[in-house]
Order: sequence, then C-alpha cells, then structure tokens
Amino acid sequence: MSKKTLEEVWSNCLSVIKDNVSLQSYKTWFEPIKPVKLKDSVLTIQVPSQFFYEWLEEHYITLLKKTIKKELGSDGKLEYSIIMDNNLTSSKPYSVRIPTSNTAAVKNPSVSMPIEIGEKTIKNPFIIPGLKKVVVDSQLNPNYSFDTFIEGDSNRLARSAGYAVAKKPGGTAFNPLLIYGGVGLGKTHLAHAIGIEIKKNHPQKTVLYVSSEKFTQQFIESVKNNNQNDFIHFYQMIDVLIIDDVQFFSGKDRTQDVFFHIFNHLHQSGKQLVLSSDKPPVEMQGMEQRLLSRFKWGLSADLQPPSIETRIAILEMKMYQEGIELPKEVVEYLAYSITTNVRELEGALISLIAQSSLNKKSITLDLAKQMIDKFVKNTAREVSIDYIQKVVCDYFDLPIELLKSKTRKREVVQARQIAMYFSKKLTKSSLANIGAHCGGKDHATVLHACKTVNNLMDTDKTFRGYISDLEKKIAIQ
Repeated sequence: MSKKTLEEVWSNCLSVIKDNVSLQSYKTWFEPIKPVKLKDSVLTIQVPSQFFYEWLEEHYITLLKKTIKKELGSDGKLEYSIIMDNNLTSSKPYSVRIPTSNTAAVKNPSVSMPIEIGEKTIKNPFIIPGLKKVVVDSQLNPNYSFDTFIEGDSNRLARSAGYAVAKKPGGTAFNPLLIYGGVGLGKTHLAHAIGIEIKKNHPQKTVLYVSSEKFTQQFIESVKNNNQNDFIHFYQMIDVLIIDDVQFFSGKDRTQDVFFHIFNHLHQSGKQLVLSSDKPPVEMQGMEQRLLSRFKWGLSADLQPPSIETRIAILEMKMYQEGIELPKEVVEYLAYSITTNVRELEGALISLIAQSSLNKKSITLDLAKQMIDKFVKNTAREVSIDYIQKVVCDYFDLPIELLKSKTRKREVVQARQIAMYFSKKLTKSSLANIGAHCGGKDHATVLHACKTVNNLMDTDKTFRGYISDLEKKIAIQ
C-alpha cells in the first residue's frame, strides 16, 4: 500500500471533520489551518496564533485525535506549529511547536473577589446623585442582538468569537476580545449583542457597556470630586466590561493609566473584557505600550465591508423588522450603490420609506435613484462596476459568472463589451480595474471593447436600442 502524502492525510481529516462540526465552525476554525509536516505518524499543523491553538485544544481535541488515529493508525499524533509575532524586536515571526495534550488548554478559573471597604458604600458613576440604585443598568440596546446581526464572510470570525465569549464569558482564550473595523460596519452592534447574549445566558453576571468618552468623562468627574477610588472599585466589580471606541483613549495618559489598573484586575479575576476600535492595536497612535500589549492578549477580530449578498440580506432583515416590502430591483440598487457602510445602507432604506410615505409616492427604482443621489452625493453619483454588470446581465438574461468567465461565446462577449463601455463612461475606475472586474482582461481589451461598442452604435439600429435601454436602466439622474 502506497504511503499517503501530507496533503492527502489532511484532506481526508478535513472531510471527516466537516461532517462533525457546523459549517460556520469549520470555516472559522479549520479552513485557516495549514498542514506543514508528516513524519513518523506525527502530523504537524500550522495555526495562526496561540488563541487558535487553545481554542482547538479546548473544543475540538477529541475530534482531532480520533480523526488523526483513523488516518495514521493508533500511533498517529498531532503537533501544532504556531506563528508567533515577536513584538519586542524587529525580527521576523517565528514558529513554536507544541505537541497536543490530553487536557484542554488550562484556563484561570473565574474567581469572585469581594472588595472590602468597611462601612463605606461604593458610588456608582451611572447613578444620578440623590437616587440610590442597587442594580447596575447594563446600558445595552435590546435592538442590537445576535438575531439582527447578519453573518457573512466579512464578519464571520468576529461574530463566532463574540458568540463563544457570550456562551462562556471569561472562560475562553478571547480575553480581551477586540473588534475593529471601519465606520458603520457593526462593531457597536456586535458589542451590544455579546452583552445581551451574556445577560440571557448568565443573568447573575453584571454586564456593563460604556463608550470610551463616557468612561473618560466619569473619570474626570471622579478626579474633580476626589473619589477616584470609588470609580476604580465600581469598575473592578463588573463581570463583563464592554468598552466602545477604545481608540479615543489615545493621548489621554491618566485615563489610560486608570484603565490599565481596571483592565489588569478584571483580567486576573477571570472577568471578560470586550473592546471595539476603528483600527487594530498596531495602528493605534498615542496609546501606552503596556496597554497595547494587553489588547493583543486575546483575539483581535476585524470587520470588513460586507459583500453584495450580505448587504442584500441586511436590507431584507431591516424590511422584515419594519414590516414593509420593496421591489427586488430597488433593494438591489440600494445594495449595489452603498458598498462600504452598513449604517448608511440602513439609513438610505429608512429615508426611502419616509420619502414614499410623506409624498404618497410608490417606491420605484426612479425614486430610489433620486433619493440615493441626494443621500450620499459623493459616493453614489458614481455607479459601481458590479451594478453595471448586474444590469447588463439581467438585460441579456445571462448569469454574471458567465460575464466574468473566459468564454468567447458571441452573446457573452457582446454583453462583456457593453459592460466595459458603460464602466469606462460612468465610473472613475482605471481601464486595468475595469478589465480585472470583467474576467481578468487587460486595458487594451477594454479600449477595444469601447471602440467596438461605438462602431456598432453607428451601424446597427438594434444594438443602438440595447445601449439606449441600458443607459436608462443604469443612469443615476
């Protein structure tokens, strides 16, 4: 019997694993793994980081072991290779090999640490003076739950990690969990969703959501009133602390200093920290090094701009919540026009509904185009190449995959050339970029396509009709 190669062994393992875990777990925890070596029945796999290794050891070790033994026999063993980022020097990342163990990754048990302050009661900075309140209000928005958070490739890791934290706060490798990404991509929504889910699963835990600005403001107040100790003790009693927009701590040395002590206490007591930021730790300027290194202790998960499918799903969810229905072409136009900001996307939908109801007009594609033009003038005046391709494909009844393929069928070539022509005419994209969107063509092909379309418009009446129809469908004005 011929010996199996490294790739064959891992491929066989993956097919077994796929049948035993959910698709989401498979994509998050097994797809990023790379097989690196197979020697003497020991399979070495490379995982991206320490927390990844700990998560596999804690949750999937039994499945991994069974699968390895099935493939390599009873002597089969698994070894991890972790790429470590050496932050202290400028040297390149290095690998650390860790043989698998029988026990799950060792975690600090959650410890309750009562604070002794004699007779004095701790002041809650969220309480209006003169009103006594025992229970800490979590400051969470019930609309921002996991149920309303649409999952896609752009946010899968962050959502999975957030959900894991919500199931077992303080008991995973994701502590702190830092969620970062651009404006309007769902950081605040996800932070609230984690808090809401924790309250549901662990009602006895004290969860608190606070923006970095509010935290700073409360700290300044405590300094003014000379009761910093109360402020610190209050925050040290929280079981799950969620801080939004930590990048605003930049340059505020005293706030960073007090947050450092609160962070340390909570982390050492097995409490959970969830942070959000508009940039990863490595790009945060004006932040103390000791804080940045702590931000990197757990998992930094990014949120990317959502794909077109995710954007359409977000709009459909919003429509379902509002109890309205819109024509499919309107939903698609909105999703193709606003590509980088979910908040703007939802805002555009609400504006469209408001325009329709106030002016007693039915929601049509024309109304959507007028509204979008006013709503996001700078971004939406230029239609996207994707939207042009979609309109052209719908018009000629072709699947969009065919347009982006290498096929030379006459009707596909013609549709592709028309899409290139409109992309050059209506967008600011470079010829190379337009070509890349149309199946990896070069700039010369795009120029030739535009020339061909112009010639056909002069000589072929039917073709001229196609262009005229498409122009009306694509036009923004």
